[in-house]
This record gives sequence, C-alpha cells and structure tokens, in this order.
Amino acid sequence: MGIMKPLNFVGSSLDALRNFPDEARRAAGFELRAVQDGLEPSDWKPMPAIGPGVKEIRIHVLGEWRVIYVAKFRDAVYVLHSFQKRTRRTSPHDIELARRRYRQIGGNL
Repeated sequence: MGIMKPLNFVGSSLDALRNFPDEARRAAGFELRAVQDGLEPSDWKPMPAIGPGVKEIRIHVLGEWRVIYVAKFRDAVYVLHSFQKRTRRTSPHDIELARRRYRQIGGNL
C-alpha cells in the first residue's frame, strides 16, 4: 500500500463540508479516506467540465450532497467544492466555483 495522500481543501470547501449533517459528513469522510488511499469512492462520476481528472463523490444521506475533488496530482487530494445538491443538474455556479479552484491549484483545462 502506498503512502496516504494528504487532503487539501481549497477555498471554503472544508467549512462547507463541516456544515453537512453529521451522517452525510461521516459518509463524505469515509469516501475521502478511500480516495486518499488510492481507491475509488463507492458512488462517483467524472466531472470533465471542471477539469481533467476531476470527480464528484455522490452522497445520498439526508438529502443529496456532493464533494468535488481531484486526486491526479502526486502531492495531495484536492477538495475543490462541497455542497448540497438541490436540483437534478449541478448548478452553473457550483461548476464555475470548482473550475476556478481547479485553476487556482495549477490544474489546466
């Protein structure tokens, strides 16, 4: 087993995650721990509109919650955005925010 990658939260993504209900926050923590170990989350989808290698963890506990992250960089797993999903489609605001944070950490579109 390789070395566990540290988690780096970009912008307000950690504060947002801390505001998830306890059960959803625990589920997100469990999934992020798997990602740190080099595994895939149990329910995710790629988010190429944000950037190459960006994925969204989908949490279905007490509502719909999303954690957008990128794990392709060698130094860390970057959590770009955490939020409650209120509609079927991810809002343009959430996508743009994650895209801006992706560029901030040196990701190229």
